[in-house]
Amino acid sequence: MKKSLLGLGFLGITIFFFLSATSKTEMAPPANKVIGTVISADSVYNTHINSLYTDLNLKEKGLALSVFEKALTGFYNLRQLGLVPHKSILTIADFDQLSTRKRLYIIDLQHKTLLLNTWVAHGQNSGGDEANAFSNINNSFSSSLGFYLTGEVYNGVHGKSLKLDGLDEGFNSNARSRSIVVHGAAYVSEGTIKALGRLGRSQGCPAVAPEVADKVIQTIEDKTVLFINKTDEKYHSKYLNETLAASFANDQMQVNNFD
Repeated sequence: MKKSLLGLGFLGITIFFFLSATSKTEMAPPANKVIGTVISADSVYNTHINSLYTDLNLKEKGLALSVFEKALTGFYNLRQLGLVPHKSILTIADFDQLSTRKRLYIIDLQHKTLLLNTWVAHGQNSGGDEANAFSNINNSFSSSLGFYLTGEVYNGVHGKSLKLDGLDEGFNSNARSRSIVVHGAAYVSEGTIKALGRLGRSQGCPAVAPEVADKVIQTIEDKTVLFINKTDEKYHSKYLNETLAASFANDQMQVNNFD
């Protein structure tokens, strides 16, 4: 009799622990589902980036996927903040590449089109053929890294020019006071490359060839994004938050704005 009661006691304890464990499992939020959602969102965003990169033939044009990803992430974060209200134009000046390369890319994201791929100069004190020194200081004659919004068009000493507003504090936030603008310059040419082995250099402006200056300015004016890149661990930006960018991009794809 004692053995029977003892056995029933053990059985009761076993059933109690089983039911308790089952109840906790049912009541607890499905952790794998939460993780899966995050992974899924990141996966969709990464697929979107890779698809755009392939469709635009950017690898063949010399632009690294990692650089495109940074620029696109900034674009989505800026659009989410309402700073890019009109055009889906993204411009990238990739100073990882030498000045002899066509390292300026103007992209229409909505129509998945590379509108222009051309030369762009860097600042006199940023380096020779390779840009490797950057500054946000007045009269530094250096290029500045980071995200910009294009401003108003005006006629200056270089003819038709486009003002820029730097958005990254400490990196390019003095762009307007430094008169860092997009303009045409004769030293941005194949002839200069043949003569010097590199492009001519500016006072910090992303200068382009005179024959494409009007097209460049007309295309990117009116609050579009320009990203000047140099893969450098010293550069950081709040606009490179991939979680926010992925969330916004996925929402946009849902409404077919950026499918």
